[in-house]
Amino acid sequence: MIIFDLTCSNGHRFEGWFQSADAFDAQLADGLVACPFCGSGEIRRVPSAVHLGKTPEQAPPPANAAVVTPQGELLNAYRKLVSAIIANSEDVGTEFANEARKIHYLEAPERSIRGQASEKEFEALRDEGIEVLRLPVVKKEDLN
Repeated sequence: MIIFDLTCSNGHRFEGWFQSADAFDAQLADGLVACPFCGSGEIRRVPSAVHLGKTPEQAPPPANAAVVTPQGELLNAYRKLVSAIIANSEDVGTEFANEARKIHYLEAPERSIRGQASEKEFEALRDEGIEVLRLPVVKKEDLN
């Protein structure tokens, strides 16, 4: 495991843990590394502050250091999840319930879909044994 100090194009500093330098490069190239503060994908490694001869409690934090909060990490993970779902599914809009039924009953090709369903439609799908997942709509500015 290797820890890199990173910064985004907006100047936010944070650290990332990777299996290797190659793993970091691959994840960065695949768009899997993003700033936990603003979501920017423009990330670069920066020199690490070295504190020789001091325990972590004695070492001062590096200048402009950013603290990654669990909430920030959670929002960043959620943003990545939603982005992956959007990138790998077909938007069927308000026809979601109808299209989910067609797929379930083999009347349409099996594929990943996304769209809108009312609470009543959602419950009806679940009652029919159709597996659906409801994700809250989060505005982009709320993910920063």
